[in-house]
Amino acid sequence: MKTNDTRRQGRGRGRGGRRRHARRSDFAPRESQQEAPKKSSVSLWSRLIAFFTGRRKRGAAPAARTVQPAKPARQKRSGPLERVEVTSPRLYVGNLSYDATENDLEELFNGVGQVQSAEIVTHPSTYQSKGFGFVTMLTAEEAVRAVETLHDKSFMGRKLVVNGSKTETRRQARD
Repeated sequence: MKTNDTRRQGRGRGRGGRRRHARRSDFAPRESQQEAPKKSSVSLWSRLIAFFTGRRKRGAAPAARTVQPAKPARQKRSGPLERVEVTSPRLYVGNLSYDATENDLEELFNGVGQVQSAEIVTHPSTYQSKGFGFVTMLTAEEAVRAVETLHDKSFMGRKLVVNGSKTETRRQARD
């Protein structure tokens, strides 16, 4: 069995064999290899909190933000509505009771002059009145008379607002 022992001599990791020691130069990074990136000192928990709250670590550079144009402020109406001059037979009727119907509106304006049509503006999905409507009189003179007699009159427990209706050109100029 002596032959068996001689075969094992000189092999690494064998019993009683010669072991090669690692040199320091074997573990040094070669020039072609890149160094591993340094790990951040911020914990995973801190990153999660920063992600959901939008906060950054102190001293960190703020992220570049895109500047969005400011929306124009919506003008609030204070006080009474502006008086619109009556130039057409179409009238705006505001501050209507929510229980008012188009027939009620037509009967009210028939006392002043002849009414061509009366309509109450409703919400598209619920069909509930929005509290205003439009009445078209037969002539512009009757419309002027209706504004003089019915503006600030009580109708179904509320004071009516009756004005001339804005025409298409005025609405386009406003927008």
